[in-house]
Amino acid sequence: SVAEKEIMATVAVRKKEVTRDLDHCDIPYYVSEFVEREVGNDYDSLRKLDDLIDKLSENKKQLEEQVLTVSSEVPKRIQNALKNAEDSKKSLSQLLEEEALLSDSINSHLLKAQPWMEDLDVLISQVEEIERHLAYLKWISRIEELSDSIQQYLMTNNVPEAASTLAFMAELDIKLQESSCSHLLAFVRSTVKFWHKILKDKLSSDFEEVLTQLRWPFVGPPQSQAFGLAVPASAPDVYNNLEMLFCQLLKLQTSDELLTKPKQLPEKYSLPPSPPIILPIQIMLNPLQKRFKYHFTGNKQTNVLNKPEWYLTQVLMWIGNHAKFLDEKIQPILDKAGSSVNAGLEFSRALVMLILEKLAADIPCLLYDDTLFCHLVDEVLLFERELYSVHGYLSSFPSCMHILSEESCFQRWLTVEKKFALQKMDSMLSSEAAWISQYKDITDVDEMKVPDCAETFMTLLLVITDRYKNLPTASRKLQFLGLQKELVDDFRIRLTQVMKEETRASLGFRYCAILNAVNYVATVLADWADNVFFLQLQQAELEVCAESDTVSKLQLGQLASMETSVFDEMINLLERLKHDMLTRQVDHVFREVKDAAKLYKKERWLSLPSQAEQAVMSLSSTACPMLLTLRDRLLQLEQQLCYSLFKIFWQMLAEKVDVYIYQEIIMANHFNEGGAAQLQFDMSRNLFPLFSHYCKRPENYFKHIKEACIILNLNIGSALLLKDVLQSASENETTLKSNQPSATAALNELGVYKLAQKDVEILLNLRASWPNTGK
Repeated sequence: SVAEKEIMATVAVRKKEVTRDLDHCDIPYYVSEFVEREVGNDYDSLRKLDDLIDKLSENKKQLEEQVLTVSSEVPKRIQNALKNAEDSKKSLSQLLEEEALLSDSINSHLLKAQPWMEDLDVLISQVEEIERHLAYLKWISRIEELSDSIQQYLMTNNVPEAASTLAFMAELDIKLQESSCSHLLAFVRSTVKFWHKILKDKLSSDFEEVLTQLRWPFVGPPQSQAFGLAVPASAPDVYNNLEMLFCQLLKLQTSDELLTKPKQLPEKYSLPPSPPIILPIQIMLNPLQKRFKYHFTGNKQTNVLNKPEWYLTQVLMWIGNHAKFLDEKIQPILDKAGSSVNAGLEFSRALVMLILEKLAADIPCLLYDDTLFCHLVDEVLLFERELYSVHGYLSSFPSCMHILSEESCFQRWLTVEKKFALQKMDSMLSSEAAWISQYKDITDVDEMKVPDCAETFMTLLLVITDRYKNLPTASRKLQFLGLQKELVDDFRIRLTQVMKEETRASLGFRYCAILNAVNYVATVLADWADNVFFLQLQQAELEVCAESDTVSKLQLGQLASMETSVFDEMINLLERLKHDMLTRQVDHVFREVKDAAKLYKKERWLSLPSQAEQAVMSLSSTACPMLLTLRDRLLQLEQQLCYSLFKIFWQMLAEKVDVYIYQEIIMANHFNEGGAAQLQFDMSRNLFPLFSHYCKRPENYFKHIKEACIILNLNIGSALLLKDVLQSASENETTLKSNQPSATAALNELGVYKLAQKDVEILLNLRASWPNTGK
């Protein structure tokens, strides 16, 4: 009907007008959506409105009931919560009342119990004091029991058990060290001392008797050592007794360390900590120590300051003479007893201590006598070398280097070392054979053509390294490294002074020998820089520099990353000197070449006959002086310079000659066809082969000449085509960048890589004959 249509139209219009409000609950929007969903454009569905209204009314009723239900339940929950809170409050009040009653009761009890506590404190203190007394008495009783046990064992001649009991008593002594009971400590110590002396005297006497049966020590001829290693017929059980007594003496080690303070050198020598020598080895060493002191102290003829080798050699002989016996007879006893001590090293360590005491006493007496002091150092270093290499002495043990590292002694050592090194340098540089190689007649050995003075100097530095490399601290080693750097710098200065005297004869034998010397020293120092020993010194130097803040962060970084070495400064100075000397030689030869090339520069390149007009191409007569000069100088310097230096020399010379001929001869003239062919023949068949002895493709060192000859000798068609390509590239350079690569490609195709495009254009214009193209 018309009415229904109007209603539907109105609904549609309103729907279009209704928009959603996103910030609020938009009822008109939801109503519009609902009508659209339920009715839409279907006018017949309006008949369903009654049902729809009933349905919505029912939904509304249900929602109202739910709201009423919730409204009635919320007050009940709140009421329950309030009730619970009131119950909790009551419970809390009740608990507080109970707490107050309990607190009052406790305070009352404490007041009543206070007198009892005071009485108990007194009783507890008395009990604790009685317990301390009891413990004190128990310790005394324990020590007395152990003492009685030792006495009984000795009465029954059970020495092993007595020694074990004494060892246990010594351990109790150590445990009591933290106690404040001074009298108890004194009692225990005195008891240990008493029995230790008795047992030590008895065991030492028996042990010495066994050693005597073995003819210990072995200071006589070799047959005495053989007797010690064989079983004596008179005492078949001598080795059993040796082992038994050795083990019993080992048990006294703890008590011996408690009672005996080992003799120590002053702290200024900074000796590394080391345990005392084990007791049986001490007893075995007694006769040798007596012999050492008898011969090398006091007014004996064997005790002279200028003969340190006497006592050093004697100790080495003793170590060697007894090594086999200690290894075969004593070491198994130690291993069986579970000891980690090495018999040979323990024996050596004790004898070395005699050497250290002797050195500490003698060095102040000869500190300012250069000859005696230097001799002493030499002998000590020889002694150390044999001690470590032959007898396996450990670097962690005290050694003679600790004595030599003492401040006053070490500074004197440095001074004497420098003095004698400078004297050696003076003598070797003033020698008649200073600049002659020792191996000049042996080609395989004389590759570097090292003069005698340079080889002697590097040997001197190597010897100094060997002398100080076993020093115990990195700081001392770095001081010696500083001395080596000073010597290298001094040698460089001396070489520079001699070189300046020879400047006028820069191609002479002595000048070349100096250059070889500089190169050799720099090469060897560079090799040393990769040595583990010097890398360790570099690390030590890095640590010192980092602590002192004397170098920049960049230098620290270079040191840490091993980009530089400890000799870099010296090597750089030597390399600079080498470069200057080589440059002077190259300049000298180059001047001679230029003088010899004057006629060649004036060659009439425009009027030479073409190659077709000549039966055989021959060298330009004007080029002969230049080439002869080059040949003679190359041969001369090849004989006088080492290979690496000569290689640098001829390459530098080739570069200069290349540029000179290119600029002064080629670019300064015009060439006809015959002139260009003659130039190419002179260069490729005569100049380049002069250098073919030193490389496979010498023309690569004359790129300017080689490429200029290519351009000048192009056939006319190729030359015209190249000229057009280059001209086009030049004209369009600012607008057509894509044309530029084509010019480069054209040049590369001809074999021209070095010369620039403009240079090639100039060379093309130096060609005298061009066809008339009508342009």
